[in-house]
Amino acid sequence: MKTGSLSMRLGLTVSVMGAGLVLLLATLAYLALTHELEKLARKGLESKMEQIQHSVAQGMDVNTIRARPHSLMDLVIGHDNFYLTIVGTAPDESVLLSTGAKPQTPLLTDFTPRETLGYLNWTDSVGNQVLSASSLMRLASGERVRVLLSLDRTDDQALLSAYLRATVIALPMLLLLIGMGAWWLVQRGLAPLKQFSHVAAKVTTQDLTHRLSVDNLPQELGELAQGFNVMLNRLDAGVQQLSQFSDDLAHELRAPLTNLMGKAQLTLSRQRPPDEYKAVLESNTEELERLARIVSDMLFLAQVSHPAARASFAAVSLAAETDRVMDLFALSAEDKQLTLTLSGDAHVHGDRLMIQRALSNLLSNAIRHSPAGSHISLLVEAYGNTASVSVSNPGPGIEAHHLPHLFERFYRVDSSRARTEGGTGLGLAIVRSIMTLHQGQADVRSLPGGFTLFRLVFPLPCGAPTDKARAAPARSAA
Repeated sequence: MKTGSLSMRLGLTVSVMGAGLVLLLATLAYLALTHELEKLARKGLESKMEQIQHSVAQGMDVNTIRARPHSLMDLVIGHDNFYLTIVGTAPDESVLLSTGAKPQTPLLTDFTPRETLGYLNWTDSVGNQVLSASSLMRLASGERVRVLLSLDRTDDQALLSAYLRATVIALPMLLLLIGMGAWWLVQRGLAPLKQFSHVAAKVTTQDLTHRLSVDNLPQELGELAQGFNVMLNRLDAGVQQLSQFSDDLAHELRAPLTNLMGKAQLTLSRQRPPDEYKAVLESNTEELERLARIVSDMLFLAQVSHPAARASFAAVSLAAETDRVMDLFALSAEDKQLTLTLSGDAHVHGDRLMIQRALSNLLSNAIRHSPAGSHISLLVEAYGNTASVSVSNPGPGIEAHHLPHLFERFYRVDSSRARTEGGTGLGLAIVRSIMTLHQGQADVRSLPGGFTLFRLVFPLPCGAPTDKARAAPARSAA
């Protein structure tokens, strides 16, 4: 089933609500008019009954009513819609006075005689609505008579009928106007949405520069436009990063592949002794191992970038994991006569193997760039709502203009030296990806000719101590 347009659905909804509101108001107006007409009719009857009460109490008896009823008839003559009947209270008493063409005799049995004024709505033989009032009145002679006064409400009925006819005639036109007005308002209100479709139609992977203008937009659409622009900014940054990464990867793989092909082609160009073939194979094996490390690092980066990698997070002791990494690099440090020391402890929530990988990359760089016989310090500490692991080592240091780019993929301070030492250019990028996954950060400080300090900052889990974590006994490895 095909879904209608949003403007049509909103227009129909507003029209239906408007129609319901109009019908409700028309019904309430009809009920209010009926109530007011009823109230006016009862007030008119009550006023006439008070006048009749006053007349019969001023020197009138039963005989006077029969013989000289002019004073009572004058009260209703000239009012074509009033009808007056007066009867005695005795069971065999006849009608004393009857004025008007409306037969009221049948009503005499419907009212129970009482001192207070009583009302009765009824319909005559031709279908007209009649309101009657009845009361027992005391004459000047002390006798009591029953007075029945009726009001023909034909005029009220005609007024209500005219209102209903006018409402039935005007209602369709009013509903049509409401529907057209609702459709126009909805069209005008949703007009800014066309800007979204225009921008979305222009966006491609080759062109992510288009943005939505938030000027003169309603608050709701303005927030949506800002969110849409933020999404486009992220996509643009991601595509540019992916494009740059693809270029860097192609550049990194081209050099070893070119070396492999060149050596192989040169070796096969003529007959050579077995020793030369062996040397070429050994050299090519080193290049292939480097390619394998690049591919392995790339796969690890892809794994770390996936949100599902957080599923294996658990409580981790930073001191314990740092100590394990120090054991792994004990022989490398011993070869260069380096001293490794560790102090402090803190517990974070994370993946133990990934944290080991990040620490390994930092400690490996520190050992590689430290002069022989020097000291590398590893410090674990917690302040506020964060915990950190820092690796500090002396050495040549890093120029300030390199520091903002150290954690980028394939970025090298000394490209030729890094390739000679077998680096892939992805070690620090892996460190940053691991810290991003842990909702932390990695930073670096360095003084040329002085020291270099890399630091991993983790958020502390809820309930962890906010003061400095207890210091673990300092551990050193020569």
